[in-house]
Amino acid sequence: MTMPPPVLEAASLASLLQSGRAAVIPTDTVVGLAVRPDDAGQIWTLKRRPADKPLILMGGDVDGLLGFVEERSHADARSLAGRFWPGALTLVLPARGRVVDLLNPGGGSLGIRIPACGPTRELLRLVGPLATSSANLSGQPAAGSADEAAAMFPGVPQLGPQPWPKPSGLASTVASWCGDGSWQVLRQGAVML
Repeated sequence: MTMPPPVLEAASLASLLQSGRAAVIPTDTVVGLAVRPDDAGQIWTLKRRPADKPLILMGGDVDGLLGFVEERSHADARSLAGRFWPGALTLVLPARGRVVDLLNPGGGSLGIRIPACGPTRELLRLVGPLATSSANLSGQPAAGSADEAAAMFPGVPQLGPQPWPKPSGLASTVASWCGDGSWQVLRQGAVML
């Protein structure tokens, strides 16, 4: 019989994340896996996911996330963020540097989002932005609860307290910035643009 994963309050889980561990977190859409950007490779390994599928950078505030993307996209990103964040909208923006190399190897953009989930935003405020992906093995449905995530990732600590707010089960809408206030919807999800 497998032992249930540890359930840790935000401060304790933040310490674990800072030491290089992965965690299971709730979001407003689906249950997620999270690590510090420097440890992003763990998510691809845990999920058995190809490394050519980029990860999302989740953060607790707009300014913190915009610091990772090119300044020319900031005004348009702030406009959408003001309407839909926190919420189920992922903005894909031009980016360069270490974090984009870690989360989107070989790419020139970064997906960023602030979830509408209080416990996870508290964690993000403590630990800073995290590389994230849905909690599932590659090609399988995303976990819809802490128990489902524990079955897929039995040793990975989870954010407490539980039970978590119920996720919508719908993935975030993904919109890519095309410049000058123009966006292309790459994936239609919970937010209608």
